[in-house]
Amino acid sequence: MSSLAAAGFVVFILLLFSGIYLSLFGWPGTILIFLDVLFYAVFTGFAQVGWKMLLILLVLAVFSEAADWWAESKNVHKIPATAKSVRGALLGSLAGMILLTPSFWGPGIWGGFFLGGLAGLLITEMIRQSRLKIPFQASGRAFLAMIGQKTLKGFLSLVMILFSLSGIYS
Repeated sequence: MSSLAAAGFVVFILLLFSGIYLSLFGWPGTILIFLDVLFYAVFTGFAQVGWKMLLILLVLAVFSEAADWWAESKNVHKIPATAKSVRGALLGSLAGMILLTPSFWGPGIWGGFFLGGLAGLLITEMIRQSRLKIPFQASGRAFLAMIGQKTLKGFLSLVMILFSLSGIYS
């Protein structure tokens, strides 16, 4: 592998991590993951990624974004992207990777990144909510719905990543 190809693969992996991270905040991270794999397929001449895999990834991305849109139409609580919430999610992601990688290797890196990021994001949001006056706090039901929304979107992101990497590495 040439140094240019290695650098391109590093960018590919970093964009996959960015897709998971964006999904935590309700941004279109699954679309980024799909486009990343699509560009990888184009640059490698569709040698490792075929049109069937791309079609499955597209369906998963559309389903994820549609579920996110539906949740927003139902007024599910949304965490504002503040400096503290971004920092909390990043620290949680790093901690999750450090904790899960020794036990689960590759899947531990990806799962730890998502689960740790979700935990860090929820902790910072719970602290923010506790500082608000009671009428302005999100209800427990809205908070649980938000957790479900983020878990679904993150799970679909992980499925997309694991599916695409298993196709590339096989």
